[in-house]
Amino acid sequence: MLKSEARKIYRQKRISLTDKERVKLDDLLLIQFQTVPFPFLEYLLSYWPMEENKEINTHLFTDYLEFKNPGLKVLYPKTDFEKIELKALLTNDETVFEQNQYNIYEPGDGQIIDAPEIDFIIVPMINCDMLGQRAGYGKGFYDRYLKNCREDCIKVGLSYFEPVEKIDDTNLFDVPLNLCITPQNVYVF
Repeated sequence: MLKSEARKIYRQKRISLTDKERVKLDDLLLIQFQTVPFPFLEYLLSYWPMEENKEINTHLFTDYLEFKNPGLKVLYPKTDFEKIELKALLTNDETVFEQNQYNIYEPGDGQIIDAPEIDFIIVPMINCDMLGQRAGYGKGFYDRYLKNCREDCIKVGLSYFEPVEKIDDTNLFDVPLNLCITPQNVYVF
């Protein structure tokens, strides 16, 4: 399957879910997530879910990791669409999030934390394959960012749907996930 096909098929499947179905699937995802014995984390990069894309409620997972890791520093991405670059900004309870031109909530400001400092990243995606290669939104922001992370940085994708067998059009610049968590399974790559 090509990334473009995966995007089309799984975006449509996600859009077709009712709010009630999504709440149930988010709960099942969190149950699976809680079965993974993650190490102590200092820096977590998450993202704000886009409601119009019916993205998974990442706040549930961020809150759980904060509970399990007292003192966890939570980062959110700030994107530069001209440079096609992502920066991780440190946030706190006072951080003001603003919608950018693509309706993505980002921190208005904050201290930039360099990629090698980050222990854990919740990576946005449409779906992935059985090798951890993901179909994202197609701009390459995360692959460019992930290549600068430490090798032991945990990269997790969350999906309402099981991985496809294989995404055929991956390239050398794609950075695979370490884990994909679905409502039914935890896949380790």
